[in-house]
Amino acid sequence: MILDSLENSGLYESVHPRLKKAFEYLRSTDLAALPIGKIELEGQNLVVNVVEMTGKTVDMAKVETHNRYIDIQIPIDAAETMGWIAANQLKEVSTAYNAEKDITFFADKASNLILVQPYEFVVFFPTDGHQPGIGSGNYKKVIVKILA
Repeated sequence: MILDSLENSGLYESVHPRLKKAFEYLRSTDLAALPIGKIELEGQNLVVNVVEMTGKTVDMAKVETHNRYIDIQIPIDAAETMGWIAANQLKEVSTAYNAEKDITFFADKASNLILVQPYEFVVFFPTDGHQPGIGSGNYKKVIVKILA
């Protein structure tokens, strides 16, 4: 997991070959002006999802993992709390792996909670369990999916 501000994202471009292209796009785009929907930057290898979220309580938010994709998550117009737990610590599957959506949900709760401010980003790797969407109200968020 990586947490930082978008202005520092260049520091992490060498971590994975597609992170450079993703971060260049995120830094050069008015994220607040993006319409809700999906933008394919490199086919299914690099996809930007712009979503409207409704915050949930920590008890309602589910821990999830991805086997094939890395997530970059950026709240745009409000802070969002996200949870983290090492994927190898997760024990209680609540929804089995869905290969089409590349997601497994768990009943376990995150071991750490992180308050992510607008235009800060979190990178979640397949080794990271994450519990996004903790907060209140509605807000816009960008989620970049990068084929690992």
